[in-house]
This record gives sequence, C-alpha cells and structure tokens, in this order.
Amino acid sequence: MSVHDQAAVAVLSQVALAADGAVLGLALAYIAVRSVLKFKTTSSALNKVKNAPFVTVSDLRSVLSNSSDESTDTDTSAEERLVIVRGVVETKSVNGSWKKPNVLISHESNEKAVILQRTQTCIYNEWRGFFGWTSDFRSLFARHWKEQESSSIRTVPFILVDGLKWPHTDYLTVNLDGSKHPLPLTTVYHNLQPISASPYTFLQAFFGHEYPVGLLDEEKILPVGKEITAVGVVTLKSGIPEVMSCKDLPFFLSNLNKDQMVTELDFRTKVLLWSGVVIGTLATGILGYAVFRNWNRWKEWRQRSQIQQQNDAEEASEAEAEVAGEEDGDIPEGQLCVICLMRQRRSAFIPCGHLVCCPRCAVSVERDLSPKCPVCRQTIRTSVRIYDS
Repeated sequence: MSVHDQAAVAVLSQVALAADGAVLGLALAYIAVRSVLKFKTTSSALNKVKNAPFVTVSDLRSVLSNSSDESTDTDTSAEERLVIVRGVVETKSVNGSWKKPNVLISHESNEKAVILQRTQTCIYNEWRGFFGWTSDFRSLFARHWKEQESSSIRTVPFILVDGLKWPHTDYLTVNLDGSKHPLPLTTVYHNLQPISASPYTFLQAFFGHEYPVGLLDEEKILPVGKEITAVGVVTLKSGIPEVMSCKDLPFFLSNLNKDQMVTELDFRTKVLLWSGVVIGTLATGILGYAVFRNWNRWKEWRQRSQIQQQNDAEEASEAEAEVAGEEDGDIPEGQLCVICLMRQRRSAFIPCGHLVCCPRCAVSVERDLSPKCPVCRQTIRTSVRIYDS
C-alpha cells in the first residue's frame, strides 16, 4: 500500500468512527437502503424476464398476434409486448436489395460489423515525486484523473434473422435509440504503446504531477453473423416488428439466453436481499450503540455542568463572605495585597512562589498577555490559593 493510500485509509477510518460510529452507521444505513431499492428493481426485472416469451424471429409474428387477441381490452397497444428473441445479426438492406448491405469494416481485422467502437486511453503514473504532496491530496478525491479516455462509436441499422433460413423473409429490426445498456461487443484489437519521455515529463515527475506513460488502443465490434439475444418491447411498424430497449431491464442485447438471464437475475436478487438484511442489521446496531453512548455522555456532561455551577456559586459566595470579612476586620501589617492594598495576600505565584497578591488580583495578573510576578518580574504560569490552617 502506497503512502497516499495509507493516508486515505487513516482519514476515512477517523471520519467513520466519529461520534462513536454514528457516521459509519449512517453510511451503512444508506448502503442498506440502496440495496433494498435495487432488490425491488431487480426482482421486478426477474419477474418480467420469467414471464416474457422466448421465441425465434420466425415465431415472433404469431406471438404478437396472440398477444393482440388477449389484450384487446387493455389501455396499452395491442401490437406491443415484452419479448425475448434469439437471432443472428445481419445488415439491413439498402433500398430493399440484399446485395447492397449497409455495413462497417473493422480497421484492424477487416471484419464486417454493424457496431464499431474505438477507445483510446491515456494511462498516467502514480509516482509522488520530490514535491508530490499535492498528488496525495488529489488522489483522495480525483483518482479518475490518472486515466483519460476518449471513445467513438459508429452504428448502422441492423436486424436479427434466423440463421438457418434463407432468404430472410422474417426479420426483427433493432432500434438502439435511447438505449444505455451494455452491448455484446467483441474485442478485435488491443494494443498498448509506451510514451517516450521528454524534458517536460521530467519536470512533471519532479514536482509530483501525473505524466503519461502509455497509450492503450482498443477496437470492439458487433460482427455480422453473431448470435445474440434481444430483450425488449417489440412493436409492429408498417407490419415490420421492431425491438426497443426497456429501461426497467438490465439487458437489451446480450450473449445470454433466457435461462441464463433468469439465473443471473435470481442470483442478484438473493445477494441484494441478504446484503440489505445484513448491512441494515449492522447499521441498526451501530446507530443504536452510538445513540446510547452519546445520550449517556450528554447526561454526564449535564450533571457535571450542574455540579460545576453549584460549586462555582458556593465558591463565589464563600469568597465574597471572606473578602467582606477581611475588609471589615483588621488585616495584619505587611499582609495587604501589593496591587489593590485592600485585601489580604492569599495567592502564591508559580514557579517563583511569591505570596504578594489577593486571589482577585492574582487572577487579573494571570490574564495578562505576558503574566509576570509583581515582585521578581519572573514569568508565571498560574497561582495557588493559600489557606491558613
């Protein structure tokens, strides 16, 4: 573990354990609530995927026609339904001719594709340098600065067809508009190139700034002929079925089939449920302990404050009575305070030990910016009240 990682762990541990763990309890409670909300969303998605029919492209029209007969009395469109379709990626024809496909060509592998994504990532070092204390501070809040990524993606209209049938009389149009789901892309190019150092790089390293050390180029494609599964809402537009993504589902285009999706979502729901229960129980215990400890501390502080106020009031009344008695009575010769010349000397200064002031004047001397004994002019730290036996 590096130096700034150790510093980050130390700071986070101190913050988490503040107020007897109240901050940690609140953080765990937030995580538990998020887990419960994700559990509800994932459970709903699991039920939708289980109930959705899993068909091929050729059987899609019959499923849509059956759904229209069953949902004539509903408010939703009769030609719209959540369906899971398994098919093969194929380019969409141009002007109705299969001999003029609209297709992309990979720059590196020369493969035909309908989606082409190129990513360039600049990798930075983590050395602190000789004056790199600022890097430690930045690393606590901005670790993403160590990588800068630029990505470009190109897509062309494509369809899903049955791979064993030719010509493709039945097909499903894929609409990617508004979809933010991950795509089942295949990596066809991956290259990491080192970056040569320069005088400016040396200055960056000397003062602890991140400097580039490598450039990573990647190219991913969705090739023509790949078998994938589309999970989404299928609608009929001009008699042609079209699938669009559903925001409530974690899948849209995937390499998994329906059984694999159900298994993965079922595992997610179990993990989210038990994590929410365990973390919620732990958060409740920590927050309860923190509330109990802080409540007891507040009661102790209140009791101490009341006792201190009573003691201060008693001491003030005793001091006033003593001062009044001293002022009314006769003070022995040579026992008058050297400052006020009214009250008896009762306070000795430390460390010099001179007994020359009354308690009231001794306190006023201690409150000076540079308190000094009025006799020897030595710097004093405090004073002690002297009582006669």
